[in-house]
Amino acid sequence: MKKLWFLAGLLLPAGVLAHGMSESDKQRVLDAGFFDFIELGATHMLTGYDHLLFLFGVVFFLSRFKDIIKFITAFTIGHSITLIFATLYSIQANYYLIDAVIALTVCYKAFENLDGFKRYLNYTAPNLMWMVFGFGLIHGFGLSTRLQQLPMSDDGIVGKIIAFNIGVEVGQVFALAVMLLLLSGWRKRESFAHFSRASNVLLMLVGGLLLLMQLHGYQHSRFQDEFPLNRDDHAHAHEEMSTSKTPSALDGYKKRINLPAATH
Repeated sequence: MKKLWFLAGLLLPAGVLAHGMSESDKQRVLDAGFFDFIELGATHMLTGYDHLLFLFGVVFFLSRFKDIIKFITAFTIGHSITLIFATLYSIQANYYLIDAVIALTVCYKAFENLDGFKRYLNYTAPNLMWMVFGFGLIHGFGLSTRLQQLPMSDDGIVGKIIAFNIGVEVGQVFALAVMLLLLSGWRKRESFAHFSRASNVLLMLVGGLLLLMQLHGYQHSRFQDEFPLNRDDHAHAHEEMSTSKTPSALDGYKKRINLPAATH
């Protein structure tokens, strides 16, 4: 297990491990208006790799416009409910654990695309419509954790939440348009039949890697005293974790913080 944590720590860049709104976003939102929150919501949907991977899995085999609208509507209603109400009532949870569950939804959809329930479990897959709606609730909760990191005042907060949600929908529509365009073109080629299975296996593996990443982040947020704060030292600590035979590879580790030089 330690090797898996070590691999995740090395393969994933520091920017991916950092969760939530950037400092620039937090600064912008202090004077942000309605349209600024729309832009912010669209940006975070388009950069939300876990949300996009799940959507890609949902529409992967959908070719009829009616089916696409049906499933995307279920997902949209689900994530709109939790995004709006969790933010409005300040309902929070550890965001790394929420994103870990979101990573599992990616794995689930890939497994379902591979007909895994019948093939490996000899079991009929749960109703996909309700599953997509339920997963939408989880994804919306994840988006809410990001929004709640912003320094928003109570003045006009409902409008800000709605504007952010509208932005999320705009970003989602744009991302889906690109996905469907690529998939519709790919389905006309012989390679789609040959590589569709491999694509969903890869989707499941990426979901699993995201799961490890988020659990790794949770360890940092939950057990801060066990992890060094210096980035280079962090890498060395991972090396120790991968080679040490003791229960705790960080026992006795002397943590250092690199502070910028004082300016006069």
